[in-house]
Amino acid sequence: MSIRVNRLIWYALLTVIVVLALAPIAWMLTTALRPETEIVTTDIHWIPRQFTVTHFEAILSDYPILRWLFNSLFVSAAATLLVLVLDSLAGYAFARMEFRGRNILFMVILSMLFVPMQVTVVPLFILFSRLQLTDTYWALILPVGANVTGVFLMRQFFLSIPSELEDAARVDGANALRILVSVVLPLARPALTAVAILTFLSTWNSFFWPLIATRSDEVRTLPVGIAQFLSLRAGMVQGQQSIGQSMAGAVFAALPPIIFFVILQRYFIEGISRTGLKG
Repeated sequence: MSIRVNRLIWYALLTVIVVLALAPIAWMLTTALRPETEIVTTDIHWIPRQFTVTHFEAILSDYPILRWLFNSLFVSAAATLLVLVLDSLAGYAFARMEFRGRNILFMVILSMLFVPMQVTVVPLFILFSRLQLTDTYWALILPVGANVTGVFLMRQFFLSIPSELEDAARVDGANALRILVSVVLPLARPALTAVAILTFLSTWNSFFWPLIATRSDEVRTLPVGIAQFLSLRAGMVQGQQSIGQSMAGAVFAALPPIIFFVILQRYFIEGISRTGLKG
């Protein structure tokens, strides 16, 4: 009986947490779908009395939001692919290969987690300026490749894979790269998914560096673009900024990462839970 009561308490607590987490998203969506006169009122109701898509039509016609959306999707996808390749190679080297100074080098790499992005912005901008890569996709993708968290997660997961599988492949004549591609990576799908989700979300939500590195709408990402049209007081309604258009822009920014996470959440949870089994 006590087990059932405890389970009900946990379910009730989780339900409250889920409702609190989803409430802002639901309010954002319903606000974007109601007319401005219904928004600027003290009468609070979750379901719009009158549905409208005029806010979405306004931002699509007045601003290149689809271009910003494409840029964010392309940059996030390309950066995620780059991180998966580099972090898989680095994580496997630190987990399986013996070389002088391996542990010291790994500790040095982990120490980069304590260095905030703001510290590296100036030298990073100078570097890309001298390479004439500012206001390009390269400036948004390449810095993401230095992903310390991904290296750590991949190393920890590789350590949990039995070395006997690699020994058997090595006896059959496979080299280290072939073992990684044919034996280790197929088993590391949960860790790869976890790294992919973390990288995609962080790149999608990145604002500070894209704001500095981009100048034109051709490469500007969605968070920077939305901040731009908010700063220009887009959609003036009776001398005030249109809240509906702001919420419509937020919907465009929020839905893709939510969909991406929902699709891969099972592998994400499995990957995170298995990356600390062996140190």
